[in-house]
Amino acid sequence: MANTENFITGAGAGRTSAAAWMHLAHARGGPGRAGARALLARFGLPESILGASRAALCEVVAPHHADALLAPPDADARALAGRTLAWLEAPGHHLLTLADEAYPQALLTVADPPLLLYALGRPALLQGPAVAVVGSRNASRQGLQHAEQFSEGLSQAGMPVVSGLALGIDSAAHTGGLRGAGATVAVIGTGIDIAYPARNRELAGRIAREGCIVSEYPLGMPPLAMNFPRRNRIISGMSRAVLVVEAALRSGSLITARVAADQGRDVLAIPGSIHSPLSKGCHALIKQGAKLVESLQDVLEELDCRVGSGDGRDGGNAGSGKGAQAGLFDAATVTDAGSLLHGMGYDPVTLDQLALRSGRGAALLQQELLMLELDGSVELLPGGDYRRIA
Repeated sequence: MANTENFITGAGAGRTSAAAWMHLAHARGGPGRAGARALLARFGLPESILGASRAALCEVVAPHHADALLAPPDADARALAGRTLAWLEAPGHHLLTLADEAYPQALLTVADPPLLLYALGRPALLQGPAVAVVGSRNASRQGLQHAEQFSEGLSQAGMPVVSGLALGIDSAAHTGGLRGAGATVAVIGTGIDIAYPARNRELAGRIAREGCIVSEYPLGMPPLAMNFPRRNRIISGMSRAVLVVEAALRSGSLITARVAADQGRDVLAIPGSIHSPLSKGCHALIKQGAKLVESLQDVLEELDCRVGSGDGRDGGNAGSGKGAQAGLFDAATVTDAGSLLHGMGYDPVTLDQLALRSGRGAALLQQELLMLELDGSVELLPGGDYRRIA
């Protein structure tokens, strides 16, 4: 019979519980997530499962799964438990299990929630309403701009932006999310101690400080191809909606969208050129019933939000129902918005040209243009020009 004392000598109650959860989730040859949930439903916490008899376990799972759970952990398993428990002692390092109040409540509504999540950063971001923003790794310049701007607006509305820390659209989504109070959540397909892809090491560091990184995989798990589609159910599961910015017809983003639909989440997509391969996936989703999105307001309306006053810091209320304050800016908050719009005219204009016409500094002008864009008064064109919307 296995015993949690086998995992680490002299462990306190909290450390023993963590080791038991890790063994249930990661035991080689173990029952998997579905079997583990069945055992939890029958016996309660993992300590009770590991203390049960083989005969009792075999009433719920196959004998070889019961044997894997009851077998004494080998040297590798003990070493992993020790490393993980040491990792958990550092500030900002968390292990969230199905039994914890801090576990993302949205994930409890999906068919296959992870048994546990390793979290780095601010786990409180996992509780409020969130929006996933996903798309191609080989995104166009326009796609990157859309991902960053939509994500910044959502974050300013108090909603965390969830994505997968991949290159391309994911990176742009995280970057935009970090600019607002909602921040961003990265769901990764490796161990939480692995920086992947290496080019996003600096971005991952920012997210760990200002947002949150989560993984269901144990420390040291390398970037295996099969793990990334699996993590997509977490990206969509902890989100109210999934916004696909750019995607080819055969794209991991479409997997996320399909999983989101199966989970009862809203699926939204930004259309593009009929000649662009990166628009084909979005167009296919729209044909299948995804909401066509042209502006941030389209997203907020789909989430039953409305543009209103506030600073966007009330993440628990943003998007929580009809009449919720989205915390976004409108044109009235821009000083002398009428003169700025008049100076734009109706032809495309560069930021530098508008700065000369309005006499505003570039930093203030960019902020005001973002407000007007969120209000639907201005649109950002491919190439970076702005145009007033009639």
